[in-house]
Amino acid sequence: MAGVVLENLSSRKLYVLAAGLFLLLAAFFFVGAIIAPSPSNVQQILGTNCILPRNKDFWEHWSFPRGTGECEKISSFDDKIIQKEKIVTQDVVFSFLIPGVRDNSQLTMTPWFQTILGILMMELSYNPQNETHDDLRLELKLGYRSISDEPSDWKSLANSTESRKLECTMGPEEKVPGARYHCSMLSLFELGSCAHELYLLNLRIPTHRDLNKDIGELKEITLVVIHQNGGFTKVWFSLKTVMFPVVLIALIWYWRRIRHLNRDPTLLEKTLFALGITITFLNFPVEWLSIWTETPFMLLYVDIRQGLFSAMLLSFWLIFVGEHSMDQIQRKTLASYWVHLSAVAFGCIAMFVFEMCERGIQLKNPFFSIWVTDVGRNMALAFIIIAGISACLYFLFLSYMIYKVFRNISAKKMALPSMSSARRKYYSGIIYRFKFLMITTLLCAALTVIFFILSQVQEGHGHWEKNSSLEYTSGFFTGVYGMWNVYVLALLALYAPSHKYIPEQESDDSREEELQLTNMPPETSMAQSEGSAMSALVSKVAAD
Repeated sequence: MAGVVLENLSSRKLYVLAAGLFLLLAAFFFVGAIIAPSPSNVQQILGTNCILPRNKDFWEHWSFPRGTGECEKISSFDDKIIQKEKIVTQDVVFSFLIPGVRDNSQLTMTPWFQTILGILMMELSYNPQNETHDDLRLELKLGYRSISDEPSDWKSLANSTESRKLECTMGPEEKVPGARYHCSMLSLFELGSCAHELYLLNLRIPTHRDLNKDIGELKEITLVVIHQNGGFTKVWFSLKTVMFPVVLIALIWYWRRIRHLNRDPTLLEKTLFALGITITFLNFPVEWLSIWTETPFMLLYVDIRQGLFSAMLLSFWLIFVGEHSMDQIQRKTLASYWVHLSAVAFGCIAMFVFEMCERGIQLKNPFFSIWVTDVGRNMALAFIIIAGISACLYFLFLSYMIYKVFRNISAKKMALPSMSSARRKYYSGIIYRFKFLMITTLLCAALTVIFFILSQVQEGHGHWEKNSSLEYTSGFFTGVYGMWNVYVLALLALYAPSHKYIPEQESDDSREEELQLTNMPPETSMAQSEGSAMSALVSKVAAD
């Protein structure tokens, strides 16, 4: 019986392989925790109040804070210019230059920042004659230019008129003229690439046609800009560039061994090969393209690619555990797992639809957000909650399946004392190694579920609470990514067909012991002679 590498590899070589994979995993954690900076950077930019000339159209005229003659600044809405010229709110353009200025020097953006997320914070004061209302209408336009261009040479990137839900609270005892409201942050825009050096956001609050009549007394507006840290991006791209050829070579080696067998690949072997393909696709460093050209679709592409890998990983775990616990012999199709895989497929399709409703539309209008309406907000929150609950239920179900495998193995171990010493030692080693692999699978699943829940909470953390924040270190990002690669590499290496055989001649007595242990008819045992001995060990005829 040939079996797989896991069952026939010598203990010394197995320890060396395990040590190498452990060091590789530790390297991923240390690179993220020590070398890479934090995954994202946050900058607050206070809006510059510019008076829009009466003869200028907001959509055609750019107001920018740095330069000459393009922005007549006012310090506040109590400015004497406001009172003298009878300027109203819609005559003021709030201008935000991205990035800001440090030490009187203009900073610049870089493609290494990857994405830009803009969040608005409004400062409103209490006025008994003008209390806040929850409906807010904004006129927005976003432009860009190079640092070498003329200060007024702004090119339009996007413009839109958007509505936002303004949620401001104030206790009864705080309602005194001039007191500040406690207002929630407003999701403003999201760009899937950062291809330009300077960005300019112009914002106007129209007051014609009874718009924005009751929003309180506006004091100032601050734009919070969040982008990926350039140092983290370089480390992240480097890890992908290194791991892509490593996993690809292991995948080719694994499939060549499968093709050299005198039988068709089993369902488990096909599923493991498909998992290797998806993680190779995940590792392919196509993100380098965003450094040289504008790729607004990259954020959506990366999320879809991550979703494909996650779906394949969840499906593989179900089949991997099920192939060692189900009481049936023929497992050549996915029909036995249609209920489990249908649940995974339904969840992944729901995530894809949610992703397209948010980032798909943002490809055309970066100011769009599914959170701005009550229906969209409730749907988004419900999706995050359901996704978290589903992930936890999946982990519990997988744990139950692994428990059934262990219970099946324990029942089979009762037949070991009656076997010859060589076979007893062989199968005892198989059981020990397989249990360790199952525990590793359970740990990998637990960390994956935690990563998924945290990523979903992080996705919407700024939409339901003003001061909500959730950060995890670069080590967690790179560590989980490394864990996936190490886990798949281990499976490709350990579940490849082995060229070795059990170190004992196949006598009639030894064949009888094997059939007694596996409860299989002779013809079935011979058919699986090139498969996993562990699969034969924990399998039994359904009619038994």
